[in-house]
Amino acid sequence: MNALDDLARAFINQFQGGFPVAGRPFSRVAAKLGTTEATLLQTIERLLADGVLSRFGPLYDAVRLGGAVTLAALAVPAGRYAAVAAAVNALPGVAHNYRREHALNMWCVVAAATPQGVAQTLAEIARRTGLPVYDFPKQHEFYLGLWLRLAADGSVDTLPVPGVTRAPAVPLDELDHRIIAATQAGLPLVPEPAQDLGNVVAADPAVVVERLERLLGSGVIRRIGAVPNHYRLGLRGNGMTVWDVPDELALPLGERVGALDCVSHAYLRPRHAGVWPYNLFAMVHGRDRAAVLARTERIAVLLGAHCRDHAVLFSTEVLKKTGLRLAA
Repeated sequence: MNALDDLARAFINQFQGGFPVAGRPFSRVAAKLGTTEATLLQTIERLLADGVLSRFGPLYDAVRLGGAVTLAALAVPAGRYAAVAAAVNALPGVAHNYRREHALNMWCVVAAATPQGVAQTLAEIARRTGLPVYDFPKQHEFYLGLWLRLAADGSVDTLPVPGVTRAPAVPLDELDHRIIAATQAGLPLVPEPAQDLGNVVAADPAVVVERLERLLGSGVIRRIGAVPNHYRLGLRGNGMTVWDVPDELALPLGERVGALDCVSHAYLRPRHAGVWPYNLFAMVHGRDRAAVLARTERIAVLLGAHCRDHAVLFSTEVLKKTGLRLAA
């Protein structure tokens, strides 16, 4: 988007992760960007209101929270699509939902505080829609991360997420859960967010900061910062590439696919006999379909003769995108 000014681009490029939370963080970040605290806060508010940012704040890992997450798909008749989408989207356990070009044309991410909660949501989707629900739980994660780099000419590209070292998982107490509930929709856009959160969760601001930093260090929080809306920023091509590779080679091949700089998500997921032959999933983004297909070809070349079949499921509509809501 050429309409983004230098400050907005610099903020997004530098703070998709690594945003501080202690003291007056917006003042410190503003100084690094050559602006004022008030101007930075107004800029973030505008980016959120315009849909350039999906959200701003911590990104939580459902599994490290002690919960569970899965990918599910339905084959929805065209005449029922709007009604089924409304029924699925109404469930709080549905975090994301996309329309994709395939016989399985609705794909949603389901998250819950427990594995049983995921199963219950899937059963409720089936009950409400009267349709089979195909469950694709993550069997192995090869890579997860989408970091965008915005250029002054309006072009956008994807970059690997900077690697971090995580501490062992830590048990969560009641205060942790109150902080998660207060921040999973985003950080407060106020000069002292820790003070604001402290008032909400009834804790000293310094304790709130310490808890957030511990959650980040242990991987419960993946990163803290801006979450760009890649559609709004010009990456209109969104392809879920799926591959049928031999099960005995899936792990090493998946690691190689996940290491490609054009892949934002790569997972091993189950097949469904007679319905779905693919076991390796890799998300690819680009400015248009041609760019996605060119990047898909890189994966095909890498897999070579080990690829027995593949498909690209382009998304044509974002039906829901709220992020995980596990501690409401």
